[in-house]
Amino acid sequence: MSETRTWLDPATIDRLLDDSHTWAVVGLSGDPYRTAYSIAQELQQHGKRIIPIHPEADEIGEVLGEKVYPTLASAAAEVGQIDVVDVFRRSEAAGQFADEAVAIGAGGVWFQMGVVDEAAFRRTSDAGVPMVMDVCPSQIWWRRARSAQS
Repeated sequence: MSETRTWLDPATIDRLLDDSHTWAVVGLSGDPYRTAYSIAQELQQHGKRIIPIHPEADEIGEVLGEKVYPTLASAAAEVGQIDVVDVFRRSEAAGQFADEAVAIGAGGVWFQMGVVDEAAFRRTSDAGVPMVMDVCPSQIWWRRARSAQS
């Protein structure tokens, strides 16, 4: 299996989507026109608890009924176990959040569509934390719904 296929491993995708409850959403603000907002809403519709992570947490306060935290570490300290860290940042800025996810003991890391950092994938995988990159949970749920209709 090539490395590209490894970060799109269907078993890992299924495990993160199906067996996780608490998703920290890095880059989630209160702007309903941003992709992170609509995906966080969809995560909630699928029974996930979302934990917004944004450096302007104090100004934002709350998003989608959840308190916003400035860092993953501050969220984990207050919330407890974070199952998946979902990153809505550009590829060049995303790797630090994979490292922070490992540091807080997150169960997995998910980089959204268009976000790829092969070095971060290797570091995260080497630490034993499953990681998915360059795909959106919404795509997977849409594919599942289509195949269920067939």
